[in-house]
Parts: sequence; structure tokens; C-alpha cells
Amino acid sequence: MQVYGLVGNPVGHSLSPPMHEAAYEETGLDARYVTFEPDRDDIAAAVEGADALGVSGLNVTIPFKQDVLELVEPDPLAERIGAVNTVDFGGETPQGYNTDAAGVTRSFERHGVGLDGNAAVVVGAGGAGRAAAFALADAGASVHVANRTAETAVELAGGVPGATGGGLDTLDRIREADVLVNATSVGMESPDETPVPAEYLHGDLAVLDAVYTPLETRLLRDAAAAGAVTIDGAWMLLLQGVEAFERWTGRDAPVDAMNAALRSHLESD
Repeated sequence: MQVYGLVGNPVGHSLSPPMHEAAYEETGLDARYVTFEPDRDDIAAAVEGADALGVSGLNVTIPFKQDVLELVEPDPLAERIGAVNTVDFGGETPQGYNTDAAGVTRSFERHGVGLDGNAAVVVGAGGAGRAAAFALADAGASVHVANRTAETAVELAGGVPGATGGGLDTLDRIREADVLVNATSVGMESPDETPVPAEYLHGDLAVLDAVYTPLETRLLRDAAAAGAVTIDGAWMLLLQGVEAFERWTGRDAPVDAMNAALRSHLESD
């Protein structure tokens, strides 16, 4: 039996276990997905211990994504983003990846939205914003990062090919954009909050909101009313997990089964 898991603190709320367990059941893989919750100071020992115990792979969540970067051999994308959320123990040394980036690009692909040559705005310059900015730029989009602290957006943009950055006063760039990603938590605490004024949204836009609780945020309601393509945050969560499954196993992931399990748990919460 192969063991995969999630390391973070806290992890009790995670939806990764049912999603990955559904994949194992669908594919007949003899595997289990478990959660680990070490103290912040114990992450190095936790990763070393998982490797020693024969754990096949780990997902990594808050607050360990940056810490784990220093404990594994990161691929070039994870190194550029500055965070690892997936570890593969299958080689001589643990390999680190950032599948959040694939979660972004595969979400747009899943909804028939092209990225190459299009203009994208990313709201937020934290971990999700960094993954989105690099992912979109690598897919051929021109990226503008808008963040509450303009200096942080400018700093991020400086590392992303062709990107620009600014404060929230630059959100009007959405009027001319093709793609919008909300990489902040705005809309999670209050269903009436949105990171983007509704008047900036339009019918030629595709909007991905990384927030998945609730699934239908104020941003997505406003975007739908403007005629935009809307993509809820469960897609990004699902497809980063799909990417991790495929890296670990070398198999095509059963996307439909994983999606059904994820949405069943989201709807029951």
C-alpha cells in the first residue's frame, strides 16, 4: 500500500483527503491519503521522517510551503514562485513542485479559455497570487498584479516576465483585460464582499475566483451578470490536486470522480 498525505497546520478543514481517496478508489490504486499536523519548528523532521517511513508523496499547505522549498529539490517553477505544495519521494532525493500554478492554467483550459496573447489581471500578491502570476505569464499572457500594498505587487511583477504591478487603484485595467484571477481571500468571510468593483467587469472577460467557500462569491455573481465566463475556486483546488496525483502516480487522474467527491463535501459543509 502506498501512503500519500497532507502536511500543514491546521489541516482538519482540508478537502484533499476525500478528493484523493476518490481517485484511488476509481483507479484501483492501493493507497491511502492521510494528514499530518506538525509544529512549525518540526517541519524539517516531519519531511525527513515521511521520507524515511516510505511515504510516497506529500501535499503541503499553510504555513509550510516556503519552509519545504528549502528541504527538497524544487523544480524551476516552484523555485521561481518561492513555494512548494507537492513533494514526490519517488527519486533519490525528494522533489518539490508547485501545482497551484497548474490549478490556475488548467482551470481556464477546462473552461475553454485561451491564455496565450491575452491580458490578465491578478488581484493579490500572496502565495496564490504568485502562483497565478507565474502560471499565466508562462502560458503566454501579459500579467498585471494589483495588490493592496503596491510595493509587494511591484516586487512580484519584477520577477514575472513582462509583468507590471500596482495598487488597487490600478484595478481599472480589468476593463481592457481578457482574464481575471482573484487570488485574495476577499469574499470568503462575507458573501457580499468583492475585491473588484462590478463596473470593471465585462462580457469578454473570464474570471477565476480562488475562493471556494462559498462557491458562488459576489465577484462571480457580478461577473456572470456582466456576461463573463465564471470559474469557481473549487476548480483550482481540484486541478492542483489532479496535477499532484499525476506527478505521484504517472497515471491520468480520474478528474470527474475527484470533482464529484470534492463538490459533495463542499455542498455538505
